[in-house]
Amino acid sequence: MTTTSSSAVPIADWVDPVALMADPYPTYRRLLDESAVAWVPSLNHFLVTSYRGCRTIEEDQGTFSATVTTGTGTMTRALGGQPMVNKDDPDHASERGVINPALRPKSLRERWAPVFEHNARTHLAAMRERGADGADLNRHYAAPVASQNLLDLLGFRDVGVEDMHRWSNALVAAIGNFLDDPEIWGESEKVRTEIDTHLDELIPHYRAHPNETIISAFANSGLSRAQIAANVCLVISGGMNEPQHAVTSAVWALSGHPDQRDRTLGDPTLWPAVFDETLRWLSPIGMYPRITTREVVLQGVPLPAGAPICVVVAAANRDLAEFERADDFDIARHRRPHLAFGSGVHLCAGHWAARIGIGEIAVPLLYAEFPGLRPDPRREETWSGWVFRGLTAFPVTWDN
Repeated sequence: MTTTSSSAVPIADWVDPVALMADPYPTYRRLLDESAVAWVPSLNHFLVTSYRGCRTIEEDQGTFSATVTTGTGTMTRALGGQPMVNKDDPDHASERGVINPALRPKSLRERWAPVFEHNARTHLAAMRERGADGADLNRHYAAPVASQNLLDLLGFRDVGVEDMHRWSNALVAAIGNFLDDPEIWGESEKVRTEIDTHLDELIPHYRAHPNETIISAFANSGLSRAQIAANVCLVISGGMNEPQHAVTSAVWALSGHPDQRDRTLGDPTLWPAVFDETLRWLSPIGMYPRITTREVVLQGVPLPAGAPICVVVAAANRDLAEFERADDFDIARHRRPHLAFGSGVHLCAGHWAARIGIGEIAVPLLYAEFPGLRPDPRREETWSGWVFRGLTAFPVTWDN
C-alpha cells in the first residue's frame, strides 16, 4: 500500500520500534493524545490506539478484514498458514466452532479445572524447591504452568514444558517480526517442523481415539492438514503467552499496590476483578492486524483500500475517554469491558480457560502457598515486547 500525502492523515514519524519493545505505554499515551489513528513509517502500518477506533474495526468485518496474509501478514508467515483469527466469517466461524465446545465454561470447570489445579500445585512445589533466594516467577511457575495447561488442553504427548515454552516464544517473536529479522523467521520455521512431526502422529491417533482435547477436535473436524497445523500453532502462540504473562503481571501489579493485594487476600471474591484489571492495565496481547477492503474514514482519518492496520488494544485499554484514571491499577473501578481478549466475533476463544486456569486457580494458589510473596529487589526484573508483552524475568521472594 502507498500512503497518501494528504495532510488529513497524521504521520507519527517519531515512533521508535525499540522504545515500543522496552515500554510502549509512553508512545501509546502520546498517540492517544495527538492522533488515535496515525500512519507510522517505522512500522509501515497505521496504528489505531483509541478504544472507540478498535471497537469500530471489530464491528465491521466487511471494511476491516482479518484476512491479512501477504506483505505485512506476519502472522500467516509465522504460523505457516492462515489461522482462524486471520479469517472473516463465515470461514472464521466454521473453524472456531470446532474448538468452542472444549472451551466453554462448563466443560472447562468439569474436565479441565482439576487438571489446571494439579499443574499449579506441581509447579508450586518445584518453585518452593528453588527457594526464596533463587525463584523466578516467570521461569519457575508462570511459564511451566501455562505450558502444561496448554499441552493438556491441546492433547500433545511426549512434549515437555520447556519445548512448549520454546515453541510459543519462537512463534510469538515471528508474529511480531515487523523488522523482518531472518533469524526470527528461521527459528519459527524450525519450530513449525517440530510441531508438524508431532501432528503427523497425533492426527491419526485422535481420529482413531477421539477425546476432549483440541487437537482431537481438529483431527475429527474435516479441516485440511494445513488448516489444522496453522490453528494449532495459533493456539500455541496466544494460548501460552497470555496466561503466562497474566500470572506475572498480576503479582507485579498487586505488589505495587499492597492495599489492593491485602484487600484481595482478605476477600477471595475479588480475584476475578484482579484478573480483569491486570489484563486491562498490562495487556499481554498488545495488538493484532487488520486490513481495509475499501476507502474509509476512521475517527476523521481517511484510510485507503488495502491499508495495513495495527489494532493496538493495549493502548485502547488505557484510553482516558473510556476508562477513568486509565493509567492507574484499580480493582475497584467501575467494571467496563476491556479489549485484552479482543472483541466481537474474534473475541479470544480461550478467554474462559485463562480466567479459570489463571484467575481462579494459578494466582490465588500462589499467594496461598507463599505468604509475603513479593518481588526480590536483589535481582533484576526484565520486560519485553509490545505485540506481546510481559515480564521475561521476575525474581521473587517470600516469607519462609
